[in-house]
Amino acid sequence: MPDQLPRSPGGERPPYPLALLVTLGALLLYVATLAPTTQFWDAPEYITAAHALGIPHPPGSPLFVILAHAWGLLPLGADYARRINLFAAGTSAAAAGLWFLIADRWLGAVASPRWARRAAAAAGALVGATAFTVWNQSVVNEKVYTVSVLTIALVLWLVIRWADQPADARRDRYLVLIVYLLALTATNHLMGVLAAPAVLAYVLATDPRALTRPRFLVAAALVAAVGTSVDLFMPIRAHFDPYLNEGEPTSWAALHAVLTREQFGKPSIFDNPMYPPGPDNPGHTLALYGQQLLNYVQYFTWQFGHDWLGGVQRALAVLFATLGLAGARRHWRADRRAALAMTTLVVTLTVALVFYLNFRWGYSQVFPSPRLEHEVRERDYFFIASFAVWGIWAGMGLAAVMEWLAGSLAHQAVATRRWALCAPVLLVALVPLIGNRLTASRAGETMARDYARDVLQSVDPYALVVTAGDNDTFPLWYAQEVEGVRRDVSVLVLSLANTDWYLRQLQRRAPPTFDAGAAPALYRGRSWPRPTRPWMSRFYLGDVADTLPEYVPLPQPATARLGSIQVALDPGVLRRPYLLRSDLAVLQIIKDQLGTRPVYFSTSTGGYPDQLGLSPYLVGEGLVRRVVPRPVALSDSVRLVEGRGFVNVPRSKALAFGVYGGGATAARPRPRGWVDVPSENSLLGYVFVYDTIAAALHEQEPALASRAVELRDAILANTTYALQTDRRAIRN
Repeated sequence: MPDQLPRSPGGERPPYPLALLVTLGALLLYVATLAPTTQFWDAPEYITAAHALGIPHPPGSPLFVILAHAWGLLPLGADYARRINLFAAGTSAAAAGLWFLIADRWLGAVASPRWARRAAAAAGALVGATAFTVWNQSVVNEKVYTVSVLTIALVLWLVIRWADQPADARRDRYLVLIVYLLALTATNHLMGVLAAPAVLAYVLATDPRALTRPRFLVAAALVAAVGTSVDLFMPIRAHFDPYLNEGEPTSWAALHAVLTREQFGKPSIFDNPMYPPGPDNPGHTLALYGQQLLNYVQYFTWQFGHDWLGGVQRALAVLFATLGLAGARRHWRADRRAALAMTTLVVTLTVALVFYLNFRWGYSQVFPSPRLEHEVRERDYFFIASFAVWGIWAGMGLAAVMEWLAGSLAHQAVATRRWALCAPVLLVALVPLIGNRLTASRAGETMARDYARDVLQSVDPYALVVTAGDNDTFPLWYAQEVEGVRRDVSVLVLSLANTDWYLRQLQRRAPPTFDAGAAPALYRGRSWPRPTRPWMSRFYLGDVADTLPEYVPLPQPATARLGSIQVALDPGVLRRPYLLRSDLAVLQIIKDQLGTRPVYFSTSTGGYPDQLGLSPYLVGEGLVRRVVPRPVALSDSVRLVEGRGFVNVPRSKALAFGVYGGGATAARPRPRGWVDVPSENSLLGYVFVYDTIAAALHEQEPALASRAVELRDAILANTTYALQTDRRAIRN
């Protein structure tokens, strides 16, 4: 007799057509609010990796790269970044359909009318799909976590289907498939593996002997090896040196370093991340863990009404937390086995994950010691799965409320009618949809792409531009690799220039030929010879020993001569008694190339070049500062602007009003300002540009200066600086 498809205990087949409708509904919402192109943080890096079939930052996420690259080949739109964003939307929407199936299965013992059960399950899926972090991460491929969330939902559904089979007909192929999916998702990100404890709890509560059967163990070992073999993509692909080749895992040692995230130097889970490791580290104390849990609670309060004021957000968080806890209580009463698995999953995705991640205090959290560092950005995306999963219990909580209300309507003889009268309770599930519609959406946002184009078009052909970190670098990578913008420009990011593999790549990669036809008019009409020599003349030229040291002590001020210029290096100004490898690389490049190839610092590097003693040799030109071979002299073109240093006014004016598209983008009115506060420095770069032009031209060209002021003020209105100014005005 052929195997029968597993059914729920009530004999019903799962409502797959309805799950498909839930998926399509979530997908339509995400498409309507989808980012039209790349965004800040890791989005441009991952889109670049998908396009180049490259290797992003550790752990490399080869499964994502392969899947996204294949997806990017589909004819789903002209803009490549939009297609990859649609990949995030599709995987997250598919997860919503699975959450619906899971909730529907578990609600069987709570909501007796079939329509009420499925309506409550859909409500739970809606809450999970429209939670702020889930929605915001589903409309742009900023991370690889939507793939992980889909895997968590899928393996949970598979173990439910396995357990629903009659004991004498239960087949291990479901469990083997689950093991394969867990191994496979580990090659995307370890987040997906967090479903394993819940799966284990479900299996142990159903048939623990299934885990000891020899055939299962052999099959599980084989499929686990096959699943994790996807990691071998990285050393194979790294040998072809794609545009993005982070960690360059061409050896087993380098591959191990990528997989273990050695580059990030993550502290032990038992250390305090805000202090150096060692005997003086205060450790992962209860107080620290409590603060980390409060950070999670802070992120939880954002999920249900992020558009609204803090008091409303907190009230809604209490409401949905109460609904979820009520759903959990009802779940335990109805089905202890399923409740055990769900509780295990929730605990793993929250309190256990908080302890394991061991973050510094949150970006926007207040703590008493100003000497301790916050996280550089909000980290709510690490908990995306917990917010999606909470929707199941919230839906069960709504069903429990309906059940209680239906029980109080004893005068209604027909049970279905009693439940129908209570159905308006489910409208509560619409609150996150309404309360997150402005800040979760990324529709129309092109700031990161425009910023990248503007920075690259600010520099002369075959230049080197020094950047600071993620937000001023990853968009440049995207613009060069995906859109083909100014591929002749070399980018040196300080945060990676402390590694030998990155400097080796910088040295060996010859720049493509400058395309004058695709560049602004100010670069046309003259010859730009293509350089043939690497950036440094002495290091990373092929010999194993020609590397820069990790650091050089600088116990006291010293003078360094870099070709025609002389810089004063002061440990007090640097705020550290040593030079890092990145500092040495920058200084060596200036020494070898000054007067031959142009070198710039992005204004996003702040005072870094000044700390290296380069202030007398820097001239501001829009969003970059050029290094010149002799001390800057004032002239009709170059002026000294207070707080800005030397500025080439005609060049900055030509860039700001003839080249840049990002100024108008930054000035576009936004109903809630710039939502991601940690990345607003990219907007402030334009503020400085237009403020400088306004100050320099207010007498000679008042009309243009007035336009610059308008743009400056409109951009500032989108930032927290405008809010701070308003508060000061109110106090005064």
